[in-house]
Amino acid sequence: MVEKMNSSSSLVDVVDRILDKGVVVDAWVRVSLVGIELIAVEARVVISSVETWIKYGEAVGLLAEEVAA
Repeated sequence: MVEKMNSSSSLVDVVDRILDKGVVVDAWVRVSLVGIELIAVEARVVISSVETWIKYGEAVGLLAEEVAA
């Protein structure tokens, strides 16, 4: 669900929301010339608070059991 933010929101409010909910940027780029792959870049960037990362990382199996406890 996407929520609209007022234009009067401060940078602190935006950063707080990002850290609370988290943001994932998943990018995959491949550059090829005449069928020859020149560059391949695969990146996943996750921005969140430690609390959010542990909460959702455990749910999708990214964290070991002893770290989550």
